[in-house]
Amino acid sequence: MSGVDWLRADWQVSDAVTGGCTYRAGGVSTGPYTSLNLGAHVDDDPAHVGENRRRFVEACGLPAEPAWLTQVHGADVAIEPASGDVADAALSRSPGTVCAVLIADCLPVLLATADGREVAAAHAGWRGLAAGVLETTVRAFESPPRSLHAWLGPAISQDAFEVGDEVREAFLESDSGAAACFQANAAGRWQADLYELARRRLLTSGVTRVSGGGLCTAGSRDLFFSYRRDGQCGRMACFVKCAG
Repeated sequence: MSGVDWLRADWQVSDAVTGGCTYRAGGVSTGPYTSLNLGAHVDDDPAHVGENRRRFVEACGLPAEPAWLTQVHGADVAIEPASGDVADAALSRSPGTVCAVLIADCLPVLLATADGREVAAAHAGWRGLAAGVLETTVRAFESPPRSLHAWLGPAISQDAFEVGDEVREAFLESDSGAAACFQANAAGRWQADLYELARRRLLTSGVTRVSGGGLCTAGSRDLFFSYRRDGQCGRMACFVKCAG
């Protein structure tokens, strides 16, 4: 046994759908990547990453590794993704296909129909959220938005996520109501609520069944990697397997 545990998505979809997020424990990486680093782009030992990915697939009962994306904090969606696709979301309608994004503070969002025959994973940091990655992902579904379920995985919390005026303005340009997602701090900057920003955008897109949220990557050193907290660090995977 690998000793890998993972966070299950708590949403009302078919039991045939496997979805959730890895923790940082249970792997073989060392130093700032201790221990289940799944990111191959962070200067970790490639052999360690390969073993970690093998353990991840085994522990989560997946048929194969996901097609790992090249994430760029944008809004593009890879339909039936292939490894290396430049995108920040992946969507599949193929039974057994695993969609995944890598995270270490940015918000991961899983989307699925109730029967799990259409699923997606989106990487929604502030840049991707502002660029419309969730809206683009919802539009890529053949199923109507009202039929979708969304789950918000672990991300940096509002208390830990300090941003400047440019981040706040990026959201207020298209949604003045997003001001409620920013709290002024004593330094004259803002504390941003990624979870609430995502909920607003999902609701505007017609997705009303939203669960998850509330787990802070930056405040849970033993559980999660955090780029904002540590700088050099590993990555968790947030993933969903298409039913069938």
